[in-house]
Amino acid sequence: MKKDIHPKYHDKIKVSCACGNTFETGSTEPELKIDLCSKCHPFYTGKQKLVDTARRAEKFQAKVEKQKEAAETRKGKKVKRAALAEKKSAKSKK
Repeated sequence: MKKDIHPKYHDKIKVSCACGNTFETGSTEPELKIDLCSKCHPFYTGKQKLVDTARRAEKFQAKVEKQKEAAETRKGKKVKRAALAEKKSAKSKK
């Protein structure tokens, strides 16, 4: 091996998970903080858990709500034609 090109390896480091679980392992980093571990990962626990670090689910829900609001305010062709017909009939009666 070449000297001075490899990072220093730490035999015992502390790994902390967001769920509160901690354990020791070896790594080139002196300490690790992780989001998921074997105690809280859905694959190992069998429980469904929404893991969304990029807020994708919230963004999707906001997009769906926005589309629903737009659909409610949007008028269809029949409504528009009926409104135009009423305007024409009101003008012709004068």
